[in-house]
Amino acid sequence: MLRYLPFLLVLALWIYAFIDCLNTPEAEVKGLPKVVWIIIVLLFGEVLVGPVAWLIAGKVRRAPTRWTAPDDNPAFLASLEDRKRRERGEEA
Repeated sequence: MLRYLPFLLVLALWIYAFIDCLNTPEAEVKGLPKVVWIIIVLLFGEVLVGPVAWLIAGKVRRAPTRWTAPDDNPAFLASLEDRKRRERGEEA
């Protein structure tokens, strides 16, 4: 079973890169047209060149946004105040 692990890892990376390439909007693809990236990932998937090239150079990567807790989010707190006002208006 352990001897199949490298093959399965390569297959998983190939599938992930292919689906990621398909789901990426054209505006976020850099360097080459999206169709060319798909062909590269498909043709060079077995030797990992295509998927690794896509993951490194094919897509615009953004820094992850910082998550804000609900009690620190001004929009969430404002929605709570609006809800309180509506409930008071309905009860009166």
